[in-house]
Formats: sequence, C-alpha cells, structure tokens
Amino acid sequence: MASKQFRLGVDIGGTFTDVVLEIGTQQFSTKVLTTYAAPENAIIEGLHQVCRKANIKPSQITQIIHGTTLATNALIERRGAKTALITTQGFRDVIEMRTESRFEQYDLNLVLPEPLLPRQSRFTVNERLNAKGEVLVPLVLADVEQVAEQIKLAGYTSVAVGLIHSYLNDAHEKMVRDIVARVIPGVMISLSSEVSPQMREYERFNTTVANAYIKPLMKSYLSRLQGRLNAEGVSSQIFLMHSGGGIISIESAAEFPVRLVESGPAGGAVFAAHIASRFGLNKVLSFDMGGTTAKICLIKNQTPKTSRVFEVARSYRFKKGSGMPISIPVIDMVEIGAGGGSLAHVDSMRQIRVGPESAGSEPGPACYNRGGTRPAVTDADLVLGKLDPDNFAGGSIPLNAKRSSEALQNHLGKVLLMDAQEAAFGVAEVVDENMANAARVHAVENGEDLSGYTMIAFGGSAPLHAGRLCEKLGIKRMLVPQGAGVGSAIGFLRAPFSFESNRTVYMKLDEFKPELISKLFSELERDTTGFVKSCAPDEKIKSEFKCYMRYKGQGWEIPIALSPQQAKKPNAATFKALFEKDYAALFGRTVEGLEIEVTIWAVNATTTVAKVARVKTSAKAHVVKPKTSRMLYDANLGKPVKATVVQRSAMKAGDKVAGPAIITEDETTIIVPARRSALMQADGTLDVVSAK
Repeated sequence: MASKQFRLGVDIGGTFTDVVLEIGTQQFSTKVLTTYAAPENAIIEGLHQVCRKANIKPSQITQIIHGTTLATNALIERRGAKTALITTQGFRDVIEMRTESRFEQYDLNLVLPEPLLPRQSRFTVNERLNAKGEVLVPLVLADVEQVAEQIKLAGYTSVAVGLIHSYLNDAHEKMVRDIVARVIPGVMISLSSEVSPQMREYERFNTTVANAYIKPLMKSYLSRLQGRLNAEGVSSQIFLMHSGGGIISIESAAEFPVRLVESGPAGGAVFAAHIASRFGLNKVLSFDMGGTTAKICLIKNQTPKTSRVFEVARSYRFKKGSGMPISIPVIDMVEIGAGGGSLAHVDSMRQIRVGPESAGSEPGPACYNRGGTRPAVTDADLVLGKLDPDNFAGGSIPLNAKRSSEALQNHLGKVLLMDAQEAAFGVAEVVDENMANAARVHAVENGEDLSGYTMIAFGGSAPLHAGRLCEKLGIKRMLVPQGAGVGSAIGFLRAPFSFESNRTVYMKLDEFKPELISKLFSELERDTTGFVKSCAPDEKIKSEFKCYMRYKGQGWEIPIALSPQQAKKPNAATFKALFEKDYAALFGRTVEGLEIEVTIWAVNATTTVAKVARVKTSAKAHVVKPKTSRMLYDANLGKPVKATVVQRSAMKAGDKVAGPAIITEDETTIIVPARRSALMQADGTLDVVSAK
C-alpha cells in the first residue's frame, strides 16, 4: 500500500502568499500577507498555519510545489543583478533598437521603454555565423579574453551571451562561456542557445539578458528557502511551477529562472482547466483576480492555450509591444494591473483610472490600517457592501470602512464632487470595464465569441467582480470552485511535470526534408524527456509535438499541433492541410498562391495526469432563504439593495441562493447579482447562472 502523500502548494503573489496543504482528498489552506524583503518568511508562516489545521508536523510533508512572482517583480522593478551582455560585433544595440513596430501609431511623443541593460553594459566580440549556422568570421579568442577582463574589472556578477544565429550553431557561445568562466571564476553565465534557441535576435537576446538579470536573485532566494524549510524539519523535494503550465526541479528553475516569470498565473490556468474537465466544459474563460493583477485565459477542450512569446511590464496602457518580450513556452493569457490592491486616481481629463500601481501588502489598501491613505479596489468593494469588515481573510485582517471612505472622498470625491459611495461605484465600474475590455480583445485576437463560454472565477478578488464581468461580457454561466481564493496554489498540485524545448530550423514546405524533421524531433524529445525524468523518474511520460508555420512574407507564425505519428513520419501534404485548417479557423480564410514556411519546431514532454472524475450535477434545487442580510450596491440599479448573506460552508449540494446575495468564506466572497442565482454542486462548486 502506498504511503500517504502530504503535498504543499505555495503561491507568492503581489499582496498575499497562498499556501495549500493537500492530504488525499482533504485540503487545508491559508492566505498570509507577502513579506517582500524575505518572501520565505510568509511561506514558513503559512506552512505552520496549515500544518496546525491538519494536525501534522512540517516534517511529514512529502512534496512542495511553488510558484512565485519574484522573477516578474524583479524585471518590472529593475532590481536584478549587475549584468553584462556579450554579443556579436555590430549588434550591441539590438535590445535598444527593438523592432520597427510602434505600439502607438499616432503618438508623436512616443517614448520607448528603456532596455534592461544600458549601453555601457553591452560588449561585443569579433565573430559571425550566417543564417545556416556556418562560420563566416571565426571567433577571436583574444577579443573574448579582453572583454572578460573588462567585465571582471567592472564587477559584473552575471553575464548573458547572445551571438547572431547561435540557435543553429552554439559552438562560439560555448567558447565564450568557457573563457569567461576561466577569467571570472564563480560568475553566472546564461547562453541564448540554451535559454531560447530561436530566431529573432531581439526576443532571443532580451530573454537571455532577463535570465541573467534575475538568476543571482532567484538562486539566492531558492537557496534561502531550501535552508529555511530544512531548518523547519522539511526534507521533501521542492519543485517549481513554470510559465508553460508544468513543474520543473529546483535545480532547473535556478538555471533558467526566466521560465518562472508567469508561474503563478500558469497555476491558475491549470486549476481552471481541471475544473473544466470535472464539468465537461470545452469553452472556458479563466478569470483570476488577486491583490495586484487580473489574469484572463481562454481554455478550449480543457487545455489552456499556449504561446512561445509574451511581454513583461507593458509600460503604455498595457498595449502589445510596449513591454519586454520574453521568448519561452508560456500559457497564453492577458494580464492587467487590476487587483484588490490596485490604486485609483483622477487623471488630467477628470476620469477615474485604476492601476497598474498597487498598494500590495505594504502598506496595502487604506482599510488595512497599515498606513495606506490612497483608495484601492478593496476600499471600493468595502464601501459598496461587498466585504464584511470583521471577517476579511477569515477575520485575520480587520478592515476599517471609515479609512476607505476617507481615502475615496479625499482622492476622488473632492475632485469629482462625489460622495464616497459614488466614488467607490466609479472605481468598481472602471476596474470591471478594464477587465471586460481585456477579455474582449483577447477573445477577438483568438477568433473567439465569448457568449458561448463559461467563466471560472478564482483568486481572492475574482468572485467579488466576476458576476458583474459576466454581465458585461454576455456570459450566462459562472463557476466558483471550492478553494477559489487560493486557486493558483491548488493548480500547482494539479500540474504535470513537464518541459518544452524549441529550436529554429527554417524550411519551405516546397523544400520539405522528412529525414531532417524526424531527426530534429527525436533530439528535442530526448532532451525534454531527460528533463522530466530527472524530476519524476517513475512517471509515465508522453511527448507533444508542434511546429510554427506562416505564409512567406508574414512576420509571425501560428502553432500547428502534430500527432506523434505525424512528427515521426512527416509529410508535406499533411503539414499543409493542418496549417490551412488552423489558419482559416483563426483568420477566416487561407491565402492562395503563397509559399508556406516552417520556422520553429517544439516538443513538450509531460507526465500523464490522472483522468478527472466528472461531477454529477444536481438535478433538484432546494431554494435557501437566509435570515441574514446587508446592504449591497447594485451596479444596474445604481443604488444599494438588501442582499441575503449566507456562509458557503453552510450550503449543501442542491442548495440554491437567489441574487442579490453575498456568499462568504474565509478566503474570498462571492457576489451573486440580482438577476442570477447560485447552486451548490456535489463537489462544492458554486454554479452561478442567469435567471431564466
């Protein structure tokens, strides 16, 4: 008989650190304010809280899976290591010149974001490969030694190496690494041929620089975390959630920390996909709203959509192109600065704006009584009656409604001649419309109509806003799962061990080379399977194959999924048919007479996930009429209405609550609008639907 597993999921967010302990089918969870100076402190505090709830010792934990925003925050706040870039002569300014694209066509005063490294931190060496990976100019070793001495003298602690066309031939990059390691013992080195072996030097160089920039920080943090856990008697293995929705070892995470940039949101998408499987849903909009950001992801056929490039720290109204491109496998989602801690202000046009600046956990929203004086979304929610000031976060954080009203009045009401409640309504409507607009744009970019979708809402703030968001988007059904307040941390415990590798080998479909493709896929499969086996040696591993294709002359490709048979015995006609089918689904038509090209090949190795048991939905509903109520501001009526209040823990399968209603639990609050009702399903999920 297998020994009992005690698995811990930990998600460090911008405001809260979520900790979930899973023992068989039982879950014990808590939310702790994130400790920025030493994030491991919040993890240890949360660990002790859930262990006390479960009546176990920390030493009994058998596995820890961790996701974090530390890598993202370090890039956004520009507080990484002192980093140098070594590149090919003539390409020193690639990361500053970016591409020719303008993210705001008509802004004559457009200011481009600053590169991660200033010009004086970028060095060049004399060498050159051509687009086939052939040596045009041999690497001059004396140049490398001279550059390495300069880097050593200047005190750089991390070095990124990005040479032209090294994704096809990594020999020169490895020579540079060996010389730098000899001249500067102990320096951390990141090679573009290992971090992101793909075409497009801007994205590749930027990704490698980002990896080098956060590598010392993440290695230090992971080492401290392991030490603190060992001191607590926890000797279990620690794994990290990566941006692509899988789990990697702590050693791989320390070597490639850039893969952790979207690890928390990826866990949320995995959680939503798991719920979608339980309810047999093929069209799901995942809505994850925490204290700092809101994440929206499309999940089709119970699988989150993935991408190979995304942007960090968009600086211009969240517009595509205004951020820092990171070229790694990632779950495709839109992320905006809209969370419970997002701060509101009045702009020069006398309009209410919310975010992206957040109060975080230090000092937090005004109502936290921790020194914050500016109004946040949580302050607006409190004034509108959505939150109970005495039972926020299970009563661990008492809220001060007076402080919220003062902040709203001082910063918004006096400027716009509103009272605190009207200002709070304005903040809530602005943040809800921001999220609705982000969801609409994301759906349009993917050729989807959201009216046929079901929303799955989780994160501490999402259930407070999801009902209104559904009204704005025309979505009729919303699910709020059990443990929604700590959904991302639960998602970590549902994720498979996985690792994806991709490589650029340019090929026209008219010059199809089946033997080369088979060999390439075999090499990628061997590499990715090796990574996964190092984490899960006893697990069954499957491989998923993809290539990226486009019409000749186009700037970007679309991903084409291949079966193992199609990858191992490639056929040009099959590739063309798959491409045209997916292209037509995305853009509505194909383009006759244009050549088709393949640019990137990818393999994802992943452990198999146990089949999810379907939930037997309740056939009969028992209408519950709670005796408790409080005033809740109704966005449609523009005034407060009496809303019933019910504890989620008091509801049984089949219980139905008609809106307007407030369903409370320790980690979040679910708002049921007036024209909707909430039905408790057998697994504890709240099924919120429009009234017929």
